[in-house]
Amino acid sequence: MFLRHWLTCSGQPLTTRHTTASRSAYALAAFTLFAVEVCIALFVRDGFIRPYVGDVLAVMLVYCTLRAITPLRIVPAIIATLGIALAIELAQLFNLLDLLALLGNAVARIILGGSFDLLDLAAYAAGGVLILIAEAFRARRA
Repeated sequence: MFLRHWLTCSGQPLTTRHTTASRSAYALAAFTLFAVEVCIALFVRDGFIRPYVGDVLAVMLVYCTLRAITPLRIVPAIIATLGIALAIELAQLFNLLDLLALLGNAVARIILGGSFDLLDLAAYAAGGVLILIAEAFRARRA
């Protein structure tokens, strides 16, 4: 009951489909997030922004991309996004890059990352929560 109430704002459920205009907005958001991620990858060398804020933004990037190119509603898109993030983290845990002989492939290392970290899972969850908050505000404004 609480979850159903929480997933609705101003009578509009967070599971509603989106329009062509909102798909364009998600695409613009995805492009912007991608640009920020590239800047972080190229210019930031620290122990917090790059690994953890980058992971939060990566979850948001995947979510916005899914919402831009698929008919997925909010909750299924968040579930799919977190599933993708978890799959990538599990691939790191089981050294998938090494098993596939892709350790030297820069693109594969960027996409799958280098090593498993439980804090990455927390960053993914934080990204999911931020998505829910942003969608709740967006629904309230609509």
